Amino acid sequence: MDSPEEKHLFPVNGRSTKKGILPAQEIEQFIAGGVIRANPEPSAGQIQPASIDLRLGREAYRVRASFLPAESATLITKATAPDLLLEKLDLSEGAVLKENSVYIIRLMESLALPDDVYGIANPKSTTGRLDIFTRLITEYADPVIGAEFERVPKGYRGELYVEVVTRTFPVIVRQGLKLNQIRFVKGSATPTTDHRLKTLAKNEFRVREDEPDTPSIHRGWPITVDLEGDGHSPTVAYKAKKHQPPIDLAKVNHYEIADFWDAIPRPRTGRIVLEPDTFYILVSKNKVRVKPDQAAEMFPYDPTMGEFRVHYAGFFDPGFGYGQKGEIDGTRAVLEVRAHEIPCLLEDDQLVGRLAYYDMAAEPDKVYGVSIGSSYQQQGLALSKQFKRPPAAEQELISGSPARASAT
Repeated sequence: MDSPEEKHLFPVNGRSTKKGILPAQEIEQFIAGGVIRANPEPSAGQIQPASIDLRLGREAYRVRASFLPAESATLITKATAPDLLLEKLDLSEGAVLKENSVYIIRLMESLALPDDVYGIANPKSTTGRLDIFTRLITEYADPVIGAEFERVPKGYRGELYVEVVTRTFPVIVRQGLKLNQIRFVKGSATPTTDHRLKTLAKNEFRVREDEPDTPSIHRGWPITVDLEGDGHSPTVAYKAKKHQPPIDLAKVNHYEIADFWDAIPRPRTGRIVLEPDTFYILVSKNKVRVKPDQAAEMFPYDPTMGEFRVHYAGFFDPGFGYGQKGEIDGTRAVLEVRAHEIPCLLEDDQLVGRLAYYDMAAEPDKVYGVSIGSSYQQQGLALSKQFKRPPAAEQELISGSPARASAT
């Protein structure tokens, strides 16, 4: 017999009565009830604690420019128009996506959302760490609010597409590959107030070992950059090399780091200069913890921080850096950084981003971690999973001890 809590979360009609981000178990119900549709049906491995990974379909279109659908024309109608279409690709056997070209790819999943649920998409972590820019697009524009990237309106029924632009490396993609994910919100998702974050900081969130006091919380949880490391490795950042051969995204622990990245040693001055139009991987000074009843998102760009963009894949699932019952001591956030049009000075412990925390509609029945195949639960300065991990990082994964910022 269901407990009172289960009855409250999943009443007779199978729908949650609580507001917030919907958990994994309700996403499973969406699949069973036809809200999420695909052939073949989504697998259990696609379902994350607060989102579902979306799979690339067979059709991809290289187009002249990025665009959104209109009320009078579906996305695919515009993509295949003679003045926009450059090339059609078949992904069934794999295809190369060239850098700085715009691709529109049909996804295997489609939606028939309830009238009180909307969707928010973002790139997966591995996608962001390769400087691949993705944006979800609906098949047609909503007659009231129009069309928006990364947003699926309430009650939407139709196909889904993803716009893909790989900024640094050419990549090989195949049908079924997962580049982005979508989470579903019932009601509204309002960020946790700074006052509540300060309360959580005292009881649940861990600050740095050298920072006994609660960090300054203003418009979200502060994220600063680490350019010191922990003394075990001289590397504090990676700078992507340009004009490299394609990376096959299906290969894991395969590529040599030095073939695609320049290691940046710990600067004696405590600062580095970011070159324009260049991609970097860095790591946060402070650790992140996300309780199972919450999710978090890093703001992708804040002009008050400086002339750079941080973190393409900014969603943190429930349990990230926390575990099921608080057994994990926090996890550093890997920072995907690109300077804009001018060189930018970055200093150790500089504020580079803020996390917004959101309540889940219910605690998911699984949290982020090794048990569900999560790749970055106890990461330090970690590149995407396509690259070989140094021996020290491999040992940390085997032992389960927390990875430090300069482990790689």
